[in-house]
Amino acid sequence: MSTVRRPDHRSEQHSGHRSARSPHSAGLRHVLTHLITPLLMCIGMGLAYLGAFANPAPHQLPVAVVGSGHSAQLLAQSINDKAGGDLEVRTVGDRSAAVDRLKHQDIFGAYVIPAKGATTGAAKGSAGGASGAGGASGAGGAGAEGAAAGPSKAVPELLVATAGSDTSASVVQKVFTPIAAHQGAPLKVTDVAPTAEDDPTGQGIFFLLVAISIGSYASVVVIGGAGAVLPVRWRAALAIGTSFVVSLIGTAFAGPVFHLVDHGLRGLWAMAWLYSAGILLIGTGLHTFLKRWTTLGVMTLFVMLNFTSSGGIFRPEMQNGFFASLHSFWNGAGFVEGTRSHVYFANYGLSGHVWTLVWWLVAGLLMVGVAALAERRRRTAEAEAAANAAAVAAAAVAATVPEPTAKRGSRTVRSARTAGGAGTDAREGAADVDGAAEADVEMEMEMEEAVGV
Repeated sequence: MSTVRRPDHRSEQHSGHRSARSPHSAGLRHVLTHLITPLLMCIGMGLAYLGAFANPAPHQLPVAVVGSGHSAQLLAQSINDKAGGDLEVRTVGDRSAAVDRLKHQDIFGAYVIPAKGATTGAAKGSAGGASGAGGASGAGGAGAEGAAAGPSKAVPELLVATAGSDTSASVVQKVFTPIAAHQGAPLKVTDVAPTAEDDPTGQGIFFLLVAISIGSYASVVVIGGAGAVLPVRWRAALAIGTSFVVSLIGTAFAGPVFHLVDHGLRGLWAMAWLYSAGILLIGTGLHTFLKRWTTLGVMTLFVMLNFTSSGGIFRPEMQNGFFASLHSFWNGAGFVEGTRSHVYFANYGLSGHVWTLVWWLVAGLLMVGVAALAERRRRTAEAEAAANAAAVAAAAVAATVPEPTAKRGSRTVRSARTAGGAGTDAREGAADVDGAAEADVEMEMEMEEAVGV
C-alpha cells in the first residue's frame, strides 16, 4: 500500500521567508557597498587635514637680522642656536635689502637692530632746543618743548609681509617680540606687503580656491555620469566650457562681490581658468576608468592633497615634509602662490606658478586622450563579441531547424522569426532602459557624495 506524503508546511514557510528576505538582503548589500566611499572620504579627510593643520610649527623658516656689525652676527647665531632648526636666521646688510628679500619671499621677517646713538623724533627735538637756547625766543621755546618731552631711545623694528602669509608673520612676531623686550624696548612692526583692505588675513585667496575646486570637481560627476553616452571629445569640450564659467564665477567673487583683491582681476581669471580646466579634464578622463569611484579619486587629488598643500593657511615652512614637498608642484599651490605673486609681489616668480598650472592642464589633456583610446578599444571588443555571438546563434539555428518546404511552413517560420526578432528587440529595449536608469541612479549617488562633502 502506497503512502501519501503530506507537504511539509514548515519547509514551505521557511522558503517563503527566505524569498521575502532576499530582496532586503540585496538592498542592504548595495547600501553597504556604497557606504565604503563616504567612509574612505572620512578617513582621507581626517588624515589630510589633521596631518597638515593640527600641529603647525616652523621648519627652517627663513628670517633675517638686519645689520652689518658683529652684534648682528652674534644675535643671528644666538637665535639659530635656540631655535633648534625651527628657524633659518641670516644677516642682511641694510633695511632696503631686507625689504627686497621680503617682497621676493626669500625671508618672512627681518629684525632691524637700532643703530647706536640713534634717537627718535623726541630726542631730536631736545637736541634742536639745546642748540637754539641762546637764540630767538621761538627757538628757545622749541628747546623747552623738546626738553619737556625728554630724550627717547630708538626702538627695534620688525619687517613682515602679511600678503605672503599672515600666519608666518604672526610666528615671526612671536619670535622677535621677546628679543626686543630683552633689549628694553618695544617692537615696532612694519608690514611691507599688506593685503587688500577687505581681506585682512590674506586667506580669502584660499577660500576662493575652495569655491573654484568644488565647482570643478562636482561638475566632473555630471559630465562623466550624465554625459557617458557622449563621445569623449564632446565631454572634453563640455569640461573646457564649464571651466570657463567656473573661472568667471571665481573672478566675480574675488573682485566685485567680496573685494578680495583690488587689482589684477584679468590675471586672476586666467589662472582660475587654467586651474579649473586642469581639474575638469583630469576628472573627465578618470571617470572612464574609475566610474562611481571618481568622486573619491578627484577628492583625493583636489581636496585632501590639494587644499592642505596649497599654502593658503600655512606655508610649507610651517608644515611637515610631505605637504611641504607637494607645495612645490601641486596645482592648488600654483593658483594660490600665483595669485599672491600677481596681486601683491609685482609678478615676482609668477611664471613658475603659471607653468605649474599649464602642466596640470596638459596632464588633463593626456588623460582625456588615454580615456578616448580605452573607450574605442572597449567598443571594438564589444562589437566583436556581439558579432561572434550572433554568428554562433545563427549557426546553431541553422543546424537545429530544418529549412521548411511547404509554403505554409515557410510562412510559419518567417512569422516565428519575426516574432522572435520582435521579442529580441523588446528585450534589448528593456535592457537599454534598465541600463539608462541604473546610470542615472549611479550619477545621482555620485553627485550626492561630491556635493555632500
